[in-house]
Amino acid sequence: MALPLTLTCSQSVKDVLVNTEQQLEIGTSMANKILAPVKTDKQIYENSMLEDDPNANCAIRQEEKIFPRWGPQHKGAQELANLYSNGKRTQECICVGICIALIVVNLFLIIKNLKIENMNAIVAAAFGGIVTADFCSGFFHWAADTWGSVDFPILGKNFLRPFREHHIDPTSITRHDFIETNGDNFMVTIPFLGRMFWDFVTLPEDEVQKKFTWNCYVFLLAIFIALTNQIHKWSHTYFGLPGWVVFLQDCHIVLPRKHHRIHHVAPHETYFCITTGWLNWPLEKIHFWTGLELLVQATTGCRPRADDMKWAQKGSIS
Repeated sequence: MALPLTLTCSQSVKDVLVNTEQQLEIGTSMANKILAPVKTDKQIYENSMLEDDPNANCAIRQEEKIFPRWGPQHKGAQELANLYSNGKRTQECICVGICIALIVVNLFLIIKNLKIENMNAIVAAAFGGIVTADFCSGFFHWAADTWGSVDFPILGKNFLRPFREHHIDPTSITRHDFIETNGDNFMVTIPFLGRMFWDFVTLPEDEVQKKFTWNCYVFLLAIFIALTNQIHKWSHTYFGLPGWVVFLQDCHIVLPRKHHRIHHVAPHETYFCITTGWLNWPLEKIHFWTGLELLVQATTGCRPRADDMKWAQKGSIS
């Protein structure tokens, strides 16, 4: 009677081990699927411009050595660059000036009203502002990349044009000066910084303290939104960056260069967040942008990135 019992126990142990191994294999497979990179190194190499190439172009096939697919030689990129107008330049200069003035004044007022006992709430609010800025950068980047046309009145040539140019000549942003790089982002922050300044100078002391944590959140949100395109520019700059910028990129405090290359794999449908890039991976894994595109397309009938593709197909000057 002991032998069958021993066999039964051995068989039970074996079944448990087999089931455990199968569960581990399933778990490992699921983990590998979830943690798999959004774009492989091969996809990045074959479908984006290698910006660490000092010639600002990447020629993989023979025909691309004659007609580069990306960069300043691209006909569409040159047409788009020529649409940058004096009126647009004037608007950017005014916005940069106003925004910098508001940042300086509000920073002074924040320091003046700062209370040490509120530091934990202030730090949490500041962190929340940075994360919100990253999401906002992704949302507006996605919207401008995916929808609309350069032919739209006012909005097209002034605000959508740079997005179309950037995809067919990613290094163009590295040739833009501070004003052209940051003018639009600085403009977006002006109403929020202006309202904050108004609160500081018009509200009584107790009301200022009640809104202080919120204003710290808004201030960091505004700062990081204002700096988003400068951070974006650094992510495309492979030569001559200050050491402290490289350090921030390596620590992923701001958008790293290698991380942002994933967005520049044609057709540019992922990794839209360009402030810190912290939200790119989780948003991609839940198919956030794909879901929004399906919703918009089902509602409006518009195809995502149709205008972007039109400019990309203009090819190069022979």
